[in-house]
Amino acid sequence: MNPWLTIVGIGEDGELGAEARAALDRADLLVGGTRHLALVPAGRAARRAWPSPMLPLVEEILTGPRSAQVVVLASGDPMLHGVGATFTARLDAGEYRIIPQVSAFSLACARLGWPQADVTLVSAVGKSLDLMRVAVQPGRRLALYGAVAGEVAAMLTEMGYGPSGMVVFDRLGGPAEARRDGIAHHWVHPAGEDLAVVAVTCLPDEATRPLSTLAGLPDEAFDSDGQMTKREVRAATLARLAPLPGQLLWDVGAGTGTIGIEWSRAHPSCRAVAVERRADRAQRITANARTLGVPALRVVEGELPGALDGLPAPDAVFIGGGIGTPGLVDRCWAALKPGGRLVANVVTVTGEATLAQWHQSLGGDLIRIAVARARPVGGMLGWKSLAPVTQWAIVKP
Repeated sequence: MNPWLTIVGIGEDGELGAEARAALDRADLLVGGTRHLALVPAGRAARRAWPSPMLPLVEEILTGPRSAQVVVLASGDPMLHGVGATFTARLDAGEYRIIPQVSAFSLACARLGWPQADVTLVSAVGKSLDLMRVAVQPGRRLALYGAVAGEVAAMLTEMGYGPSGMVVFDRLGGPAEARRDGIAHHWVHPAGEDLAVVAVTCLPDEATRPLSTLAGLPDEAFDSDGQMTKREVRAATLARLAPLPGQLLWDVGAGTGTIGIEWSRAHPSCRAVAVERRADRAQRITANARTLGVPALRVVEGELPGALDGLPAPDAVFIGGGIGTPGLVDRCWAALKPGGRLVANVVTVTGEATLAQWHQSLGGDLIRIAVARARPVGGMLGWKSLAPVTQWAIVKP
C-alpha cells in the first residue's frame, strides 16, 4: 500500500531534509500550525491550519477520501508526545510515513549535557501539570513540555522542592533560541514563550519527605475522613492486584481513593476508575489524585452496582466497600478480563462470611492481615492493633 499520509517533523529553523521536501512537493493538502505553515514556502498544496481544538480536523482527515496526498507538519519528532501517535493509532502501517526531526527533548538534553536515558520527560500539553508530581524525586532530572515555568516553580516549592534548579529553553533550535536559569523558590523570570522546555534538577528541602512510587504511601499523604485502606494493608493489597503498564483498575467503594491512586502511580500508563457513592468522598478522591500526581484518575459517583454500568472492562478489581451489595461481586467477576485479578477486603464478621462463600464458589486465596503499631503507653511503648482485615484474592482463568 502506498502511503497517503506523511507526517513531517519540522524544527524552529524550518530546515527540511530531501525526503521531507519531496513529500511537500507531492502534497495535495498541507496541514499544520500557523507557525509551521509559515516556515514552508508556498507550493501547489492547499493549506489548512489546525483549529482549536484540533481533533475535529484530525477526524476529518482520517475519515475523508484517501486518494489525495496529505502532509501534516508537527514539531520535532511527531511520535514523541506529538500528533503522530494520534494518527498512527487509527491507521494501518502501510497508510502513513513518519519523517521525524530532532525533538525539543533531544535538543534540551544536548544543551545541558544530560543523557536522555536518565531524564524523565513529562508532557503537560493539554493536560494537568499535576502529572509532574509523581516524577519529582530527589536528584531526578525532568524535562517538561507545555508547562509555564512560573507554575512549575510554584509547584516545586509547594512540594518541598524549592531548591531545585530550573532551566527554561525558548524556541529551541531556531535563531531566536533563548535560555533562562534559576532556582524554583526564587524564580523571577517572565513567562517567556509558549513553546518552551522546562528542565528541572529536583532538590528537596531538608525537611521534605520524598514519596515513593511503590505501594504503601504514608497514611498522612492522603486527605481522609478515616475511610481508607491503611498503609500496611494497602501495600499487601496492591501486591495482589499487581499493577501492570497500560492496565485498568476498578476501585469499588473507593473511600479516600488510596488503592486507585497508588495503582495509577505505579506506571504512567496505569489507569483507574474510583467508584464511590458519597459525594464528599468522591470530591476528596479527586483532590487526592491531583495532589499525588494522577489527575487523570476517573471518579464515578453513584450507588453500586449500577454505577459500574458502561465502564470499560477492567484488568483488576478492588472491592473495598459494599461487598454485601446484591449482584456486586457477580458484576465485577463477569466484567473482569481473563487473567485479571480481583481482591476484596473486609473488616466485619458479616463481610468475612460473604468472602468465605465466594472463596468456596470460585476459589482463590483467603488471607487474614493483622497489623499492630507501637504506641506510647505511659512512659513505655505498647502495641496498638489495627482492625484485622480479611482478604480474598483470585485470578480469573
